[in-house]
Amino acid sequence: MQQYGHFARTAVSTIIEKGDFMAIYINEESRVFRLVTENSEYQLHADELGVLRHLWYGKKVDTDMSYLLDYPDVGFSGNPYDAGDKRTYSLNTQPLEYPCEGVGDFRVSAVSVVHSDGSNALDLRYKGHKLSKGKYSISGLPAVYADDSDAETLEIFLRDTSTETEVTLRYGVISKYDIITRSAFVKNCGDSPIKIEKAASLCLDIPHGEWEWVHFHGRHAMERLMERVPLFHGVQEISSSRGTSSHQQNPSVILCSPDCTEQNGECIGAFFMYSGGFKIQTEFEQMDQVRLVMGLDPETFEWTLENNETFETPEAVMTFSANGFAKMSHNFHKIIRENVCRGKYQLAERPVLINNWEATYFDFNEKKILKIAKSAAKLGVDMLVLDDGWFGKRNSDTSGLGDWFVNENKLKGGLSMLADKINDLGMKLGIWFEPEMVSEDSHLYRAHPDWAIAIPDRKPMRGRFQLVLDMSRREVQDYLFIAISNILDNANISYIKWDMNRSISDLYSHALPAERQGELSHRYILGLYSLLERLIQKYPNVLFEGCSGGGGRFDAGMLYYCPQIWCSDDTDAFERTKIQYGTSFIYPISAVGSHVSVVPNHQTGRITPLETRAVTAMAGSFGYELDLGLLTDEEKTAVADQIRRFKNFDTLIHNGSYYRLTNPMNGNRAFWSYVSDDRSEALVHGMIYHVPANMKRSALRLSGLDENSLYSISGTKETYSGAALMNGGILLPMPWGDYTPVEIHLKKVK
Repeated sequence: MQQYGHFARTAVSTIIEKGDFMAIYINEESRVFRLVTENSEYQLHADELGVLRHLWYGKKVDTDMSYLLDYPDVGFSGNPYDAGDKRTYSLNTQPLEYPCEGVGDFRVSAVSVVHSDGSNALDLRYKGHKLSKGKYSISGLPAVYADDSDAETLEIFLRDTSTETEVTLRYGVISKYDIITRSAFVKNCGDSPIKIEKAASLCLDIPHGEWEWVHFHGRHAMERLMERVPLFHGVQEISSSRGTSSHQQNPSVILCSPDCTEQNGECIGAFFMYSGGFKIQTEFEQMDQVRLVMGLDPETFEWTLENNETFETPEAVMTFSANGFAKMSHNFHKIIRENVCRGKYQLAERPVLINNWEATYFDFNEKKILKIAKSAAKLGVDMLVLDDGWFGKRNSDTSGLGDWFVNENKLKGGLSMLADKINDLGMKLGIWFEPEMVSEDSHLYRAHPDWAIAIPDRKPMRGRFQLVLDMSRREVQDYLFIAISNILDNANISYIKWDMNRSISDLYSHALPAERQGELSHRYILGLYSLLERLIQKYPNVLFEGCSGGGGRFDAGMLYYCPQIWCSDDTDAFERTKIQYGTSFIYPISAVGSHVSVVPNHQTGRITPLETRAVTAMAGSFGYELDLGLLTDEEKTAVADQIRRFKNFDTLIHNGSYYRLTNPMNGNRAFWSYVSDDRSEALVHGMIYHVPANMKRSALRLSGLDENSLYSISGTKETYSGAALMNGGILLPMPWGDYTPVEIHLKKVK
């Protein structure tokens, strides 16, 4: 049955007066819900059977889109019993908001529950809804936050037809950024326990259009490489069962029209605000419809709910763009910068830092560190970060993790004295931690071997010669909180690099009963988040930077606690253009930790010019990872100029609109730009990879400028219209030598 009618702003009277909602519209008669943002519309419908169907996600339409859902009797697609003789109505063909296992939808499901009798069927039907101002939160998990004036929440209440299992679907709408968030809330209202085997945060059924799939794959030191492929009939998936969001697949995905480019075409982007195992599946099914499901990795997850217990899924965040990838990215960048990241450094300028790792590795003492610091201070560096090796018996990666006390054989007088000396140079001090790990050769492991994740009577799998602490245990969290606090309370530390250098295997907790071992992976992440929240609340002036062997846990969940994350252990400027290109589709530049490294590069052996390394590293929170004292006088002068330029451009780089001007995955160049919100200023950065003989002059088309204004090029007398620069382009300088850097600064003159 099709139902149509005029949409009215309505709400439950006990929540707020009718007419106060600006983004959520409900037709109470037809039970069609519209979530409307500035440039998009999302529709869902509780039909006559109470089945919650998805109708539309795309451009604003202001019409009940259920008229498009007209299906034949599809063979081997069964019908709900209460559909009677309507053989054209099947859960196996209808676009659904939260599809369940066991009730005739044979496509990828969003939720699976095992009941006390062993059955796993779940038939969720609409029971009601609730509207509220502001954005919902999720207990113990990161989530987009917003003021009541900027966001609205819709809750849809569903109940199983035969058991006491209830599911609440929550939708957050941040209209100005074209953002819709999703989360599910499962409750056991029955007397017998139930076991959740799968609980996705997002299901998006798209009954219309042609779509391609974009994801970001990679490996350690080569993360988030963009790959775009056509959908084939069947299931495509990306996932991580590693206990982290992983180097191999990022928890984000894009569906785009075949003609989608940076500036044109339709695309839907989604990211998972979670730092552990995940699975994202896209099914292109028999009716040529597309289903996207995003949530926890079901292979490493199960959760038991006793009577009146609840489970909340992590948050999925999505956006629609009718104007290509650039608009999608801008939506994501804004929501992450302004509504995910928190604290003192959320939008503030970040310190330019120098990290000692590639300069010294484990072989350092106070004298070496101070020498590096003195050289850096003279050139304008703001902070020295002391990397791995300052604690316990840590002279290699085989010992010491867990013993978070200063090794005074290396640092006489401890961190406090070192911090004072660094501060006297006009610099701040930061330090490296790897709190989630433990070495077998450590005081901590000898005292508490059961704190390590390992299966009884099996030799554990080692990674980097270390084991993983059971972060699900409160006593482990408390130990780390006290140990880290002792360091921060007794020395003037301004920055923490939070590292994690292995995947999690051998899943077993000595603190969980046998029937709940499947909860460990998720409990681990909840414990990690709990510890981070305690620390950032106690130390609001400390800048936390996430890291996991570089980019192994580069996700929005970590950005809720750490406003920047080390992008990749690959510090080679050439390869970083590809890594940072893929990263930029979802994550803002302010979230990217990026450094100028030594040459020959320690990962590739490649030699790139110092200025090329700087231009590349400026696409992030800028710093250096080398001994500046070993540079020539000419190089030191160049470094001082790089730091001065970065600080001058810092606000533009971190808070401006980012544009990908070329695709470095194919072609001979990588270019990108930053444009201020008022379009009065733009900065173009990039490099030309290789120079052939007799190379012709080439032009680069810019984006984001005011086409009716004139722009001057800094350092020249040249002036061009925005229209000319965006349609004709700007001539690039003739390169000389491989990996030629380019920097062009434009300012509006009228």
